[in-house]
Amino acid sequence: MKLIASMWAIPITLCLLGPAFADELTTSGDAKSLGFSAARLARIAPWYQARFDSFTPSDGLVPGAVVAIAKGGKLAYLQAIGFQDRAKTIPMKTNSIFWIASMSKPVTSVAAMILVDDGKLDLDAPVARYLPELQDMRVAFQKTDTATGQTEYGLDPPKRPMTVRDLLRHTSGLIYPEMDFAYPERGLADATADSGIRTIHMLYGWRAVFRRDKTLADFVSSLAGLPLAHQPGEVHEYGWSVDVLSRVVEVASGQSFDQFLQSRIFAPLHMVDTGFDVPEAKLDRLVDSPMPERPPIWDVTTPPKLFSGGGGLVSTAPDYLRFCQMLLNDGELDGVRLLTPRAVKEMTTNALPPGIRIFGGDEVGARAGTDFGLGFAIRADPVHSWVPGAVGSFSWAGLWGTYFWIDPAEKLIGLQMIQATPGSKAREALQYAGINHLAYGALTIAKPSSFALPAVPTILGPEALADYVGTYDFGGSVSSRDRQGLADGKTGWLGIGAFVAMEQEGLRINRPAPGGPATKAGVTAGDLITELDDAPLKGLSLADVLARLRGRADTTIRMKIVRKGQDSASDLSVVRASRRINAVQLRVRVEQGRPVAEATGAWPILEFEEGKATPLVATSSNEFTVDDEDHTRIAFVRDDAGKVSGLILNPGPWEQKAAMIAPGPN
Repeated sequence: MKLIASMWAIPITLCLLGPAFADELTTSGDAKSLGFSAARLARIAPWYQARFDSFTPSDGLVPGAVVAIAKGGKLAYLQAIGFQDRAKTIPMKTNSIFWIASMSKPVTSVAAMILVDDGKLDLDAPVARYLPELQDMRVAFQKTDTATGQTEYGLDPPKRPMTVRDLLRHTSGLIYPEMDFAYPERGLADATADSGIRTIHMLYGWRAVFRRDKTLADFVSSLAGLPLAHQPGEVHEYGWSVDVLSRVVEVASGQSFDQFLQSRIFAPLHMVDTGFDVPEAKLDRLVDSPMPERPPIWDVTTPPKLFSGGGGLVSTAPDYLRFCQMLLNDGELDGVRLLTPRAVKEMTTNALPPGIRIFGGDEVGARAGTDFGLGFAIRADPVHSWVPGAVGSFSWAGLWGTYFWIDPAEKLIGLQMIQATPGSKAREALQYAGINHLAYGALTIAKPSSFALPAVPTILGPEALADYVGTYDFGGSVSSRDRQGLADGKTGWLGIGAFVAMEQEGLRINRPAPGGPATKAGVTAGDLITELDDAPLKGLSLADVLARLRGRADTTIRMKIVRKGQDSASDLSVVRASRRINAVQLRVRVEQGRPVAEATGAWPILEFEEGKATPLVATSSNEFTVDDEDHTRIAFVRDDAGKVSGLILNPGPWEQKAAMIAPGPN
């Protein structure tokens, strides 16, 4: 997530502990007893393989993956798919080793919270208490005179000190070089106490000493004379905060960062293949870089001096699964406690204050339906989230496509290990949605204790059956454990909500959806929306503005837009379209006088798959059942006029509702 940031991560020393610890996370258990359908879990590997086979060199080749799913503390699925080398000669292994990049950050967050539990680290203490060299950091600003167009750059004193908590939640003002005006591409005035504003330099590009042959102490010292991009506590923006936190851990613990992780996390959890580099004896398990050559900064084949807690670790699916299970268990695994339950609760609860500005990336904030804790994105808004899962699920990912999530409500962990080129079509096709939808879609439905298949099915005539024929939309939800997206056909869609950023004067459009209502009305990338329905947006939060953008389908919203390079605003009216995610749909038709159903969206749902006509057995004039593993029940819903308007799968606690979006055959 915000994975571009992991580009500044650097490798360390892989821990050597001997054979893996034997427990219920190493051998797959019985799928049914864990609440999964074995047949639906079996969809996962073919889904990945089909994508591996379809990628072209221009897409960014991904030869293989390792996927793991655990539920209730037991392994439900662990599968190596494809190959671990680009030449496709070495089969992927379940313990193949991946560079996990920003999935290192949650490990560093845990390290810091261990010290908080120990009483050696204070979350609300100034970072300068531990790193005095950062005592005098100032904050960059840029001010543009609207009358003259002249931009002034300079440095302000911080309104308050940067704290350890700021490092954990990315509100420190330390960001990655390519992400703000204070850094390489955009530059910042080099202002010092005695010289004033001189010339714009790409300060972080050439002054920050972030190299594998230097130490964390060297890196932090190099930041001392550089500016913060934001006032501490005012903006959430991903960056070097966690690497600075790594150095804080060293100072507070009295150990080098790699030694602390080894002694306090990796050894207790029996994470035998996790560390900052891959020893020679294990190189045969190292998955190839997605590029022809592994860039030097990410060369995990040799030990570094810089132990980057922001992105330097390598690991395996079995190792990282143990780390996740410890978190799901409130800080304990196999009788060994790393964190107090209170610490885990604090890490996985929203830590961002109300109204905070969120810059960069699409993984945190109102547009993604997520909050941010102390090291994790937390699913907060299921309707507008991009992936399934219960509210309160927490997750993070790495630059090359590694990804995990933990769902406390379902006691579920999902983990994907791949190595894909950042920004490539291949990485985009594999990130997040696939493993989430397939895992939740494999959960079984508990049938009522009183349920029994009818001895004699109800016979319905052709006219009665014709009422049910049509396409039904579930939004983005593949499971009753989730309420992702909307399926009522009433919520409007503009095609800009996921591609915007809040600025001081209004809402900046980064990339409107091709063919969306806003694009058709004339909204283009770079436009600044300053008013909605005659109400100014200045001073509002992104969540407030997104709430104003949303509304019923077929209603009009008026926008005042300032184009880049223009001073005056123009007026546009955009009609909200019906929100059609097209992710989970079911088509009902009649074949040879019998009703059948087939999944037609992007994802299967329960036993319904694309290209597979599943017979429906009538149990009454409006209810049907399926002779499948779940004994799926379908109740059709009628509107006030008596027309079929939707359906409910498995009415009751596990129900899933769909709206009819296209009656009749199509």
